[in-house]
Amino acid sequence: MAGVANNQSKGRRAVVLVLQNLAVAACYYAGGRLGLLKALVVEGSVVSPIWPPTGIALAALLTLGPAVWPGVALGALLVVEYISTPLKPSAIGILAGNTLAPLCAYVLLRAVGFRNELDRLRDGFVLVFLGALVGMLVSATGGVGQLLFSRRIHAADFWPVWSAWWTGDALGVLVVTPVLLVLWRARWPLPFDRWPEALALAVSAGFVAPFVATSDLSLLFLVYPLLIWAAVRFQLPGAALCALFVSVVTAIAAADGVGPFEDHSQFEVMINLQAFNGSVALTALLLAALVTEQRTIRLRVEQAVTELAEVVEQLAPGWGGGRRRPPREE
Repeated sequence: MAGVANNQSKGRRAVVLVLQNLAVAACYYAGGRLGLLKALVVEGSVVSPIWPPTGIALAALLTLGPAVWPGVALGALLVVEYISTPLKPSAIGILAGNTLAPLCAYVLLRAVGFRNELDRLRDGFVLVFLGALVGMLVSATGGVGQLLFSRRIHAADFWPVWSAWWTGDALGVLVVTPVLLVLWRARWPLPFDRWPEALALAVSAGFVAPFVATSDLSLLFLVYPLLIWAAVRFQLPGAALCALFVSVVTAIAAADGVGPFEDHSQFEVMINLQAFNGSVALTALLLAALVTEQRTIRLRVEQAVTELAEVVEQLAPGWGGGRRRPPREE
């Protein structure tokens, strides 16, 4: 009977793993289709200013474990096949890079003790520098290298295309991964007394972000007070959602060539957009991590003080509260 039960347990785990991989592949493919809706053309190559699949893949690996890497590979295969139909042998490098990049980022983050809660400033730093900036070097180098090897781009175009590819993948991690990590452990609903402020923040962001992204007055800096508000009052959930909304709205404006992105070349638009969205993601993520860490430290100090007071009260009952003092020697 024990053997039968063990086999059934293994069978259930195998089924769950298959379903998880299929779900990851579906989400990866859906993210790729979304990322291509407002793609830009840099030196004849189509690149996305924000590539959601990298953020989806890394979040899946962090929450479900490395066993879902086949789902990442399947999703990358579906996206590559959608872009290049029929699938060409030259796409192998792109497929390998898109699969290995989130895996490398996952290994680097776990090696330094990254926590999915993002409740420490160091977690924010390692996600930015190891998960996004370092990990996505693999996908950008593999993808653009394959384009160069297959002569779909010229050698002079390598670095412009590579930088656009790399920043798009990195922003996918910076913008999408924190949101998915928040949603994975979210506990709803919010306390009732927080809803009015959350609604006020959402309305403000819904008005300010589209306005500054389409205005000719170069007012993009007005989104930073919103990011600070979200990070200070709502920590990572508010900051991540606000950064995602601002980045998406700005990317749409850049793809349409309106507002501060009007009358610029595609390469200039990509540089300006990536610099702005990178600053938005860094500000939101690191400030939220810092606020959360300081709040956690304060709560721990308060808890330690309370526990210390209880211990003192147990060891010396009535101390300082009506306790009779010993008689003073004459």
